[in-house]
Amino acid sequence: GGKIPIRWTAPEAIAFRKFTSASDVWSYGIVMWEVMSYGERPYWEMTNQDVIKAVEEGYRLPSPMDCPAALYQLMLDCWQKERNSRPKFEEIVSMLDKLIRNPSSLKSLVNSSNRVSNLLVEHNPAGNAVYRSVNEWLEGIKMSRYTDTFMENGYTSMDAVTQVTLDDLKRFGVTLAGHQKKIMNSIQEMRAQLLNGMVPL
Repeated sequence: GGKIPIRWTAPEAIAFRKFTSASDVWSYGIVMWEVMSYGERPYWEMTNQDVIKAVEEGYRLPSPMDCPAALYQLMLDCWQKERNSRPKFEEIVSMLDKLIRNPSSLKSLVNSSNRVSNLLVEHNPAGNAVYRSVNEWLEGIKMSRYTDTFMENGYTSMDAVTQVTLDDLKRFGVTLAGHQKKIMNSIQEMRAQLLNGMVPL
């Protein structure tokens, strides 16, 4: 047998090499989380062993920022420990179809308190750089070309930066998808740090 992609693999598939459509549903939930997180790495910098242990102990990835509650609930359903409790792919397709036909059902977002309760204890973003100024932050993520853009739009403190949305970036004129993704990933990480009370702004 080849290597198993631990971060995307259901617990029973890791433990017993038991691959079924139910373990595929688990993996689908992780891919869905990646999409909603703008390509964030599942479980961040945790080691594979830490991921296995955390998942076994019942920890699950927190909701991505601004994620519709219905979609995050679907992810959690895909990550049920008991594989028979996970939805079947037909049910997932049917649910997504209903959500698409009723866009207002996607307006309810996961609130901050829910995100905190689901944050992985092992995910300690304190290892990430703590930036003291907007200039330092943009330099740190190799996006210093946008320093003036942020300043001109009134985002002169790191506190203000954590409020920036993807729509804001587009409004500023950050049009390259790769740059949008890089900046939003960094902002998401800072928000997660704030929620964990790890970064004094």
